[in-house]
Amino acid sequence: MADPAAKPTDAPGKTAIVLAFAAIYLVWGSTYLAIRFAVETLPPFLMLFARFFTAGILMYLFLRWRGVARPTAREWLGGAVIGGLLLLGGTGAVGWAEQWIDSGLAALIVAIVPVWMVVLDWVGPERRRPTRAVIAGLVLGLVGVAVLVGPVDLSGGGRMQFIGSAVVVFGTLCWATGSVYGSRLPHPSSPWMSAALQMTAGGGLLLLFGTAMGEWSRLDPAGMSAKSLGALAYLMVFGSLIAFAAYIFLLRHETPARVGSYAYVNPVVAVFLGWALASEPVTPRTIVAAVIILTGVVLIVRHRASKAPPDLPAAVPAAHDGEPGLDSPEIPCATG
Repeated sequence: MADPAAKPTDAPGKTAIVLAFAAIYLVWGSTYLAIRFAVETLPPFLMLFARFFTAGILMYLFLRWRGVARPTAREWLGGAVIGGLLLLGGTGAVGWAEQWIDSGLAALIVAIVPVWMVVLDWVGPERRRPTRAVIAGLVLGLVGVAVLVGPVDLSGGGRMQFIGSAVVVFGTLCWATGSVYGSRLPHPSSPWMSAALQMTAGGGLLLLFGTAMGEWSRLDPAGMSAKSLGALAYLMVFGSLIAFAAYIFLLRHETPARVGSYAYVNPVVAVFLGWALASEPVTPRTIVAAVIILTGVVLIVRHRASKAPPDLPAAVPAAHDGEPGLDSPEIPCATG
């Protein structure tokens, strides 16, 4: 039976394109705030386990029902490695950090994922030297993060905010590593099945890590708020399934540069929603840092997205934590 991700023969209507862009812009941009709401009363790693494992199993069963080939053991292993980098290392870092930092701050830091991708391409086996425009974007991205985090008070709550920001920076490196090197690992030909494997295996790793961190002792069913549970359901359905479907749809009907624009739209959406719905402060320093970071991301994305996207494993909404996301505009993202 045909792969659900098979390229259609008829061009989609303008309404379908607009709705798909709305999904990757607004849904993936809102996942940062949803994560913040979810971790108010849910342990972060167990919450993300529930999100990704449930979405991954549902997607896997649907694909098998539609006749998509069963993955091999090597493909499962590849999915576990990529899922570990993207979902445990990447989205897990965001979930843990958002216990102490604002969702808008996390989203702006995550925007530097393309910076790490440039560095990894540069120092990796292929030694792909970036252009001057990409180098300028790299420098701007790093300067923007320095301005965003800035001098902090390392006593009390300031210390945890600094640690949380540093953990998100580490998460962006994990996302970039999974995105750049994931193509070298065995993966199904279907990007949908790749995403299902990564979410299922990555969810399992989140469960193991959350257990090792003692999160079961913090899991209090009586203390779970409706807001946190609603945010978790939103992340499962909209962040990991609907937005990813929209992303795959757009990759087959739009240019990589246009689809990759979510990399600098999502942080703006996240900062706005955090301010509007959670009273997160937007200071002049935040605005300046956002302009610097997003200018750098635009330079990198525009000058790296000239080639058509390969059929690679899914990588970070996410996410895009998504969130992504994660995420590389050249690689499908299921982490937002």
